[in-house]
Amino acid sequence: MAEDDSYQRSLDKNPISILMALPDRDFDPTESSTPWKVCKERGWNLHFSTEKGAVAGADHRLLMGPIRGPLGAGKRALEWYMLMSQDDAYLHPIPYADIDPMKFDGLVLPGGHAPGMRQYLESQELQGKTLDFLEEGKVIGAICHGVLVLARTIDPETGQSILHGRKVTALTKSLERTGYFLTFWFLGRRYRTYSCYVADEVRGCLARPEDFSSGRSMWIPHVVRDGNLITSRWPWDASMFAEEFANAIARPVTPKSD
Repeated sequence: MAEDDSYQRSLDKNPISILMALPDRDFDPTESSTPWKVCKERGWNLHFSTEKGAVAGADHRLLMGPIRGPLGAGKRALEWYMLMSQDDAYLHPIPYADIDPMKFDGLVLPGGHAPGMRQYLESQELQGKTLDFLEEGKVIGAICHGVLVLARTIDPETGQSILHGRKVTALTKSLERTGYFLTFWFLGRRYRTYSCYVADEVRGCLARPEDFSSGRSMWIPHVVRDGNLITSRWPWDASMFAEEFANAIARPVTPKSD
């Protein structure tokens, strides 16, 4: 109990605190460890949340690396993930129900494609907390499948997704198809989390289809910032995504006065 109290006091005292929401398993190690590393380098405190407070674990196939695991994480991301997974905050995740957005300056929503991601992507509890972050004007960063959490979060005043009227990106259809076609012969539908492509679901939530930006090329990092909302597509974008998120925390958008 004393250890838990000390951990809670450290959360309360830190001037800049970031929260990363995760499923219990199957999240992408690159899309999670990269923003963690960037925030830690700035001296910020990054905390974690899972559905019931269980310690999370990344997709084991991605942890096998790019040679042994299809589309696996690279050496640098694997090193960062190992460091992150030993962090005290990582070992003491906050249950979704206990998230208090007022204690944090921003929210990170990483992606991942394997079946365990559904726990996180379909959590109404997490969607409600995401809405609270947005209403409090906090910075939200979502990458890859993580954008689905935003797409599925409904604004009760409009009955529409909180992405309606925003400009975003997410895992593109071409990227999702590529991952599936490279692995289906050996992993079946593991790289297709849902029958509907991520990009199609996200586009369906937007005010206009052209508010979804696919970027110039899968190999050119791409991030979209719309006010305090930062979105990106896949692990190749993770470094730029993390820097843009951190810059948004350091220099948040202030509302224009009438």
